[in-house]
Amino acid sequence: MDAPRSSRPSPTPDDTEPDSEVMSQLRNGLPTILRATTAKADTCTVTVVDRYGNAVAATPSGGWMKSSPAVGSLGFPLGTRGQSMYLVPGHPNSLEPGKRPRTTLSPTIVLRDGRPLLAFGTPGGDRQDQWTLQFFLNAVEFGLDLQHSTETTAFHTDQVPASFTPHAYRPGVLVAEETCDPESVDALRRRGHEVELVPAYSLGRICATGLTPDGEFVRAAASPRGRHAYAGCA
Repeated sequence: MDAPRSSRPSPTPDDTEPDSEVMSQLRNGLPTILRATTAKADTCTVTVVDRYGNAVAATPSGGWMKSSPAVGSLGFPLGTRGQSMYLVPGHPNSLEPGKRPRTTLSPTIVLRDGRPLLAFGTPGGDRQDQWTLQFFLNAVEFGLDLQHSTETTAFHTDQVPASFTPHAYRPGVLVAEETCDPESVDALRRRGHEVELVPAYSLGRICATGLTPDGEFVRAAASPRGRHAYAGCA
């Protein structure tokens, strides 16, 4: 059954000033993919696993509007995650009293036989689930060690309207790092997909910690992307 038209609004036309820093970030989709030297604030991910098997995964973020400005006459700050809502009456994600905004954050803890095995996450807005799933399959299905699992070619789609205003989307487009196998790229294009290649090591910033399957050793890994993710044991 087709969804009501109101639940699939068209992206808002971009008629804002091109020099606006905020709107430049909006057009680029996510501040998490801007150069580290130009992004003053950003989502981050921290994961920790100790020798006893205690695990924590956290992805602190507030969207990317500059902090949470306070409305002086009302006495409370604006939550930056409110930018994920639509100002369209009747939309499933309309701004309404008491409604929680949707979230893009997906820090993850994986258990095996009831005990923590992996804790991992990445910045990246709506693309977090796509990039972390690729890492997870590398580690548990394809036999790669934890570090190599963070380094394989990454890809994502923007098929679904983005959580953040202006909720842009690009049906039929696959974004992949240029290290993607050329034969796979050609095969996808023959099937009608639009494949957009981006520089190597530019998508996602996975970090992960965990225990070896026997529980004897603590392990950690961090993606080389962005050159500011680190892994260590203490």
